[in-house]
Amino acid sequence: MSRQVWKGSTLLNPEPPVLVSCGSPEKPNLITVGWCGTICTQPSMLSISVRPERYSYDLIKDSGEFVVNLPTERLTRAVDWCGVKSGRDVDKFAAMGLHAAPAAKVGTVLLEESPLNLECKVTQRIPLGSHDLFLAEVVAVDVDESLLDENGKLCLEKAKLIVYSHGEYLALGRRLGTFGYSVRKKAGRRK
Repeated sequence: MSRQVWKGSTLLNPEPPVLVSCGSPEKPNLITVGWCGTICTQPSMLSISVRPERYSYDLIKDSGEFVVNLPTERLTRAVDWCGVKSGRDVDKFAAMGLHAAPAAKVGTVLLEESPLNLECKVTQRIPLGSHDLFLAEVVAVDVDESLLDENGKLCLEKAKLIVYSHGEYLALGRRLGTFGYSVRKKAGRRK
């Protein structure tokens, strides 16, 4: 295999584009964040990176709270639109026909159209350069009951979540395996 060496880049792909809700319940905002990730299991934590000049930056910094709303295929247009428009200029909820709902554990709102909402409290902000990294504890997860099976198990594939890869929004495809499948013993096999 022949390779080229390029300068360092943010080419880690695919990534989950998320709609982050922030601000007061009276004047909420949505921002599309492409740089979001899980960082800790106990306590449950995630991170988002936001440019300081973005309207949502001060809303998150000042309140110390936000909600990560996982977008579905049906929300793809809103994900893109909310990523190129500013909440300084437009009410993104109204413009996209979306609905803010009260969050259970934080003082901002969640996106009602998203079937999974991760309510977060900022624990640390780290200036990095073009972006600041917000580390946050996930204090509640709101799950649409339509994603649960008869035993209460989360069936995430029902959500039809999307990913973003090198400028394109993509639907998730077919299952290639499950956690631990590569080392799991086959049924009926003896040593």
